[in-house]
Amino acid sequence: MASSLGDNFNLLSPQQQELVKMLLDNGQGHLFNDWPAPGVDDDEKKAFFNQLVLLDSSYPGGLVAYINNAKRLLADSKAGTNPFDGFTPSVKPILDPFVVCCGDLPYLGHPLLLIPRTKPDSAGREGVPTGETLAFGDENFIKFEEAGVREAKRAAFVLVAGGLGERLGYNGIKVALPAETTTGTCFLQHYIETILALQEASSEGESKAQIPFVIMTSDDTHGRTLELLQSNSYFGMQPTQVTLLKQEKVACLDDNDARLALDPKNRYRIQTKPHGHGDVHSLLHSSGILKVWHDAGLKWVLFFQDTNGLLFKAIPSALGVSSTKQYQVNSLAVPRKAKEAIGGITRLTHSDGRSMVINVEYNQLDPLLRASGYPDGDVNSETGFSPFPGNINQLILELGPYMEELAKTGGAIQEFVNPKYKDASKTAFKSSTRLECMMQDYPKTLPPTARVGFTVMETWFAYAPVKNNAEEAAKVPKGNPYHSATSGEMAIYRANSIILKKAGFQVPDPVLQVFNGQEVEVWPRVTWKPKWGLTYSLIKSKISGNCSISHRSTLAIKGQKVFIENLSLDGALIIESVNDAEVNVGGSVQNKGWTIEPIDHKNSSEPEVLRIRGFKFNKIEQVEEKYSEPGKFQFKA
Repeated sequence: MASSLGDNFNLLSPQQQELVKMLLDNGQGHLFNDWPAPGVDDDEKKAFFNQLVLLDSSYPGGLVAYINNAKRLLADSKAGTNPFDGFTPSVKPILDPFVVCCGDLPYLGHPLLLIPRTKPDSAGREGVPTGETLAFGDENFIKFEEAGVREAKRAAFVLVAGGLGERLGYNGIKVALPAETTTGTCFLQHYIETILALQEASSEGESKAQIPFVIMTSDDTHGRTLELLQSNSYFGMQPTQVTLLKQEKVACLDDNDARLALDPKNRYRIQTKPHGHGDVHSLLHSSGILKVWHDAGLKWVLFFQDTNGLLFKAIPSALGVSSTKQYQVNSLAVPRKAKEAIGGITRLTHSDGRSMVINVEYNQLDPLLRASGYPDGDVNSETGFSPFPGNINQLILELGPYMEELAKTGGAIQEFVNPKYKDASKTAFKSSTRLECMMQDYPKTLPPTARVGFTVMETWFAYAPVKNNAEEAAKVPKGNPYHSATSGEMAIYRANSIILKKAGFQVPDPVLQVFNGQEVEVWPRVTWKPKWGLTYSLIKSKISGNCSISHRSTLAIKGQKVFIENLSLDGALIIESVNDAEVNVGGSVQNKGWTIEPIDHKNSSEPEVLRIRGFKFNKIEQVEEKYSEPGKFQFKA
């Protein structure tokens, strides 16, 4: 069986020998062709077998399962098999098609959002969960937000952070990128500070329960993520709260027979590529951490991705929806334009009667609709938006049912393959391919009885990812989201300004400006620490009287007990205080402030964190007050 290896077979441990026999039985003899005799390249050979063992142990079912899955998926790809064969999408909106205008700011172009209703199941029973649409600041939103804060002490958070910032033009890990440059707070710091604020608010009046935080890393990001945490004292979180789980890569495939691809530069190494963020489920399962959480009384697991600076404005209310509606799966979504490059939450019904609510990727949704008898494909409804809400890859799962499902699947998520063929014969690839999986495809294996729902949020306070570089963003058609560092930072100021306005501030309309070829709304530059403004109710409780802020102003609140009363701000104001300092801020603050200066993203003399945004702040003048001792203080200009 090991004849192609010759005497090299004796170099192997018993475990490695068994693995080699399985590989040879599954058409992988090419891996060992023309190997020199023992004594030549022995260290390289041993490293090769160590890599095989790692690839085998890090995939549910091992390398043989990977090869068999690849053969099946590659055969389907070659045959042009539709992964949704037998399923028909419902073009009747998952949410009932009558609308309500959300927000009182028509110049924002706020979407008309759909009001949710439950649908009867196949037996005619009412109450099968579908979705909940939330409008920021209304009574319903506040109810869910307060419920979510109470529930947070029973939650764990999982950040999928395996990516580098190279695509953005940033030479670092993406979570180290400043979410905004007024304070320079990076994404990871913002996430941790928000979880800590939730931890404190959720445990008010009780012993403080620590909320666990898991970060899925990769070979590219693991060391730098750990260094970022350690060099910043974990941004205030206890190191024991944080767990890093490193995702391994999977083997590349050379052809339709699923032969593993050797590295072109090293015959003793298999070429590997990332498997996708769906691996987070198998990592959590195999690590045993889910049982630890369950035994500690936790109920929820919240998954989120690495560069959405608005997400945690939506998390408390979405968790409240999960808790109140008893959703086992809750996908966060936003209104979606037809053909927008974001997956759509879709109800699919099979010819055999099965149905599921699932994310369908945007490049699959249009052909699926056309194949199902809708010749126009993915088009907007009369609301001006797609009937299918846009999936933003943030999930809230109920822990108990989640553990039961992973026990059945071993953490495996349904995969797909996307080979680039040389020609129409589909017999050869342009380059090696691999199997991939996505975090949001977890519900595909769930039974019909699972309570799968979703929560639709207004985009302005829930979704502004940073994933496109300046050149890519500048090519986005006007009116579509840029999803760049430029738009991501401006979206934070927009959201905070709108929230201040809803809380009683006088806030001017935005001004349109162009940075890095992108026309964006510029609002007053408003930032605050999560402990100051965790929820809308909390923000409203800290603002009173006649308050106003001019368009050119900058306001940074870096304290917990900062109360604003009758403040008129025209310039830059920074308030920083320790937790036990109560600061009342008021009066008229006027100074030259900070101006916004455009910069060229190709100007290498500027730091790359600024170049990718296309602007910087010229800090001409500001009022900056620091309160480092406990007590009550009054700041009145």
